[in-house]
Amino acid sequence: MGAGGADAGPYFLGIDLGTSSCKVALTDATGKVVAGETGSYPLSLLPGGGVEQDPERWWSAVVSATGKLFQSGNRIDPSRVQAVGATGQWSGTVAVDRSGRPLRPAILWMDTRGEPFVKALTAGFPGVSGYRVDKLLRWLRRTGGAPAHSGKDSLAHILYLRGKEPDVYRSTRFFLEPKDYLNFRLTGTFTASWDNVVVTWVTDNRDPSAVRYDPALFRMTGLDPSKFPPLKGCTDVVGGLDRRAAEELGLRASTAVVAGAGDMQASLIGAGCTRPFQFHLYLGTSSWLTAHVPFKRTDVVHNMASLPSAIRGSYLIVATQESAGSSLSYMRDLLFGKEGAAPGFGELDRMAARAAPGEGGVLFTPWLYGERAPVEDRNLRGALVNLSLGVGRDQVLRSVLEGVAYNTRWILGPVEHLAAGHRADPIRVGGGGGASSLWCQILADVLGRTIEVIEEPAYATARGAALLAAVGTGKTTFEEVAKASRTVHRFAPDAKRGAVYDRMFERYVRFHRLNAPLFRDLNQPKGRAD
Repeated sequence: MGAGGADAGPYFLGIDLGTSSCKVALTDATGKVVAGETGSYPLSLLPGGGVEQDPERWWSAVVSATGKLFQSGNRIDPSRVQAVGATGQWSGTVAVDRSGRPLRPAILWMDTRGEPFVKALTAGFPGVSGYRVDKLLRWLRRTGGAPAHSGKDSLAHILYLRGKEPDVYRSTRFFLEPKDYLNFRLTGTFTASWDNVVVTWVTDNRDPSAVRYDPALFRMTGLDPSKFPPLKGCTDVVGGLDRRAAEELGLRASTAVVAGAGDMQASLIGAGCTRPFQFHLYLGTSSWLTAHVPFKRTDVVHNMASLPSAIRGSYLIVATQESAGSSLSYMRDLLFGKEGAAPGFGELDRMAARAAPGEGGVLFTPWLYGERAPVEDRNLRGALVNLSLGVGRDQVLRSVLEGVAYNTRWILGPVEHLAAGHRADPIRVGGGGGASSLWCQILADVLGRTIEVIEEPAYATARGAALLAAVGTGKTTFEEVAKASRTVHRFAPDAKRGAVYDRMFERYVRFHRLNAPLFRDLNQPKGRAD
């Protein structure tokens, strides 16, 4: 995309370091996206649940996308960029040495190799749900949550490195989240934003305006506190662009770099949902349903909690669905092949629209890499249920969109309960999935809620990073962000289609209840045939 003509600025550059690609967006102080570009990098899936990426490829993609942004005929003066803000995939781990050089590939949020280590850490008698009671209570009181047994949290990644790669653990100067590694590349300064670091489970989050590392939690986890970087608020200025980064990006040296936030926190800002109880659904590679709330609460049963947000003094609900857009990408590749003339997502939409709601009783479960909420189970897998000779591509593709919506509905009730009974209506949608009118209408019908789509939904998270940079440099406020946010489409639920989806949703939940033990039997490591 590109701007229609030259503008005086000032501008703010938002960088969104996603799982499969990065997006860079140039916005004004209201969050209007003036220009945007994308860069991509590969994902490495390894035996035993490993998922890794090369941090150098992240940086190369950011440099390439930023270069294209200023060379795409926008006639934008880079000197008008006043500040830079970054966001990125949350719950990843980059182990760096004293010079900031990665000692190994980054471990991503999907990686489950730390599962046995985190289970060993949390276990004990007396116990509940795999947690020793005194440990669980300490985590809940101080952090608002507890380490996930799936092994996907940053804490589990670090425990894995300590147990399986001790040389890397000993040589590590700092463990950084992907976004915080990017900030180091921008400024040469090691830091972490306090919203981002909470999934190390070593911070005291009881005061969301002053999150701090907790010595007792470090003792309980056995981790070395010297390997964790200094903390900053999300709108604090980390420093200025160093000379080398400025040259590579084509920006002025010393341009302010704001600490930024994790992708969930930033997308909520990018959707304009800065006030309490404004609900946002992000539809990207993964998905989440969230809102700012003024309190710290935990739902252990459904693996949800309210944790520190990007807004100082506020919490946000964390309820994550592992596979959303990745389910559609996976099915496209499966049906049409990864190479050649595979249809674009617009054509997939048109094909899916030819099928009726729930046609053929086809159910798709989007648990392609396990699930986090409303059940935490790394052993769940995707399934395509009730195929027959009369089922074709159209019905299968629609079932994928519907399956993601069913899982979102499964999350919705616990989220509203966690939000003290506030009804999530309307729900603002961002992320690449927001470009699909069909998917948004399916969501409205399945959830029974009004769906609003924000302007430039694919750039929601990058916009949020840019807005954090604007707030951090005093050019706007979070209240002004809420007032200036724009929605471009609105989808009301249809009662007739909703009745069909009510029945299908009941079957979806029943399918999980009946088959979770089978998935566990199929996917436990001890059940694998080598």
